Amino acid sequence: MSRRETALRYFSEQSQASRVRAESGIELYRKGDAKITVRRADGEPFSGVLRINQRSHEFRFGANIFMLDEFESREKNEIYRKKFPEIFNLATVPFYWSDLEPEEGKPRFAADSPRIYRRPATDLCVDYCLENGIEPKCHCLNYDNFTPSWVKDEPVSVHKRKLEKRFREIAERYADRIPMFEVTNETLQGYGTRTKFYYEPDFLEWSFRMADRYFPLNKLVINEYDLWNPTGYTDRCAYYMQIERLLRNGITHLDSIGMQFHSFFPLEAEEGAARQRYSPDNLYLMMDNYARLGLAEQITEMTIPAYSADPEDEDIQAELLCGVYRTFFSHPSMEAIIYWNLVDGYAYNAEPGDVTAGENRYFGGLLRFDMSEKPAYRKLKKMIREEWHTSCEIPVIDGRASFRGFYGDYDVTAVSDGTEKSSVISLSKEKKNEFTMTV
Repeated sequence: MSRRETALRYFSEQSQASRVRAESGIELYRKGDAKITVRRADGEPFSGVLRINQRSHEFRFGANIFMLDEFESREKNEIYRKKFPEIFNLATVPFYWSDLEPEEGKPRFAADSPRIYRRPATDLCVDYCLENGIEPKCHCLNYDNFTPSWVKDEPVSVHKRKLEKRFREIAERYADRIPMFEVTNETLQGYGTRTKFYYEPDFLEWSFRMADRYFPLNKLVINEYDLWNPTGYTDRCAYYMQIERLLRNGITHLDSIGMQFHSFFPLEAEEGAARQRYSPDNLYLMMDNYARLGLAEQITEMTIPAYSADPEDEDIQAELLCGVYRTFFSHPSMEAIIYWNLVDGYAYNAEPGDVTAGENRYFGGLLRFDMSEKPAYRKLKKMIREEWHTSCEIPVIDGRASFRGFYGDYDVTAVSDGTEKSSVISLSKEKKNEFTMTV
């Protein structure tokens, strides 16, 4: 059996219940009914046609934006700036403390800050996002593995004081521009040199209480890696119990559970690992498990490897990617799916273009090193922009009209007797979705 046949089997062999659940879940949880009352300026009911066209999704489709203006040529930088918003409405912005503030007291906020590879200045990223209708997201406030050298060996009390200063400065500059902040990341992983503070029992609680103090109106997220295994489908896994303890200890400002989905395993282990990892039945087990905590969920970082630039391998990547997106998108608790690296050859822990090292060797991007589109990019774009998109014409009878569509912002144009008038409405899962339009 070829790799392609094996890969497709992960989805063809899923249970009938999972197939139905994906289809019905998208219809039930990603779409809603809008009722529109249309009146003329004199108060009389309008009769005619409404043209409905979706301009954006409420659901967040994202990627990291670590390569903004980081490429070796102006041409590549321009392509990246153009391609990113063709699919994504959210961008993960790098706030790694050791790279944002390598020298104490000199944070690299400003767009003209000294350059660090894969760490574009935060102002540059946030400005680009807001100019292009993209929501910026902070990654991350307290990521212990990226603590600056000038803090690492400090006593806990000093570490906390300096970390609070970091929270305060970020809040003063970005709390009203960035809606969502990851507070902690990968606290269950054993790699790297940990700080003294990491081993304190209040590491998580202190971080979230401090985040609540400085970001009271923002969405706060916890994030973790290496979850998608049989123990992760139960309430006895470490991450579940970690979140449960936070809630039990009075952390009320925790909005979303971040789950990384990097499929970083070698090709020779793919069949066994991927059979379990990509199974929609297992994906639902995981999401259902964490849904019991009553919080939203996000796929905060995702990589689906192609393993090479071979056309068949790229096709397999695209098929697997579309399958997991469809499953994640259909779950009621899920609010975001964030792919990680947009372009091959520029991933973590490798020199640009070196496909033998670091995360580059997985060929997990959606664009090739030369910035051309892989099948995964084209299929994901088609799914988001066409399959999960609402555009229609509906009649207005005696001033009333209705339609069902994907949650998001819409251009609504009333047409009658050769005249047109447009408005914008926001169809949301959080609202009643009843609108009045005057033409």
